[in-house]
Amino acid sequence: MSRQQIVAGAADMIRRRGLNATSIREVAKHAGTPLGSTYHYFPGGKEQLATEAVQWAAGTVQKVLAAKLRKGPVDGLKAFFALWRQIVTETEFQAGCPVLAVAVEETAGSDALTAAAEAFRTWTGQLQASLQEQGVDATRAGSLAQLAVAAAEGAVAMCRAQRSIEPLDDVAKELTALLEAATGART
Repeated sequence: MSRQQIVAGAADMIRRRGLNATSIREVAKHAGTPLGSTYHYFPGGKEQLATEAVQWAAGTVQKVLAAKLRKGPVDGLKAFFALWRQIVTETEFQAGCPVLAVAVEETAGSDALTAAAEAFRTWTGQLQASLQEQGVDATRAGSLAQLAVAAAEGAVAMCRAQRSIEPLDDVAKELTALLEAATGART
């Protein structure tokens, strides 16, 4: 069992149960690793593991965005929503975003909360930069990027609560139209 598998397992548990309902013992069991190995890799305990799980999840989304944003902000946005759609539907509405879970549950000053804030800033910054490359004013690009990330996170939470993909699909459709109008793109 690799360190990376434990981190991915922690991210999966956090996205399904939330941070407070996820323990080191349960992560070890979920990842199929001895409890001692988990403490060996993460001497900082749950805080260290949660921080690294958020960073791992953030990096995964960042890579998806980076790959699609090369084609433009609308493609990046569609990939962002497609990723969340896949996660929500494949887990039968049991999983959301571990970054959001940590942001909602963690207390100020924690490394995990700092990692969550950085994840949101990174995703927003990626989308903002892509919008600016398409000629959107920096201030408007920043606002649109914040709207997209916040709306996606909220839509994922609504999907889980309602056991329906409709909120995510509706938000994706409206944001796509908004970004197309802002950039003059039609896909």
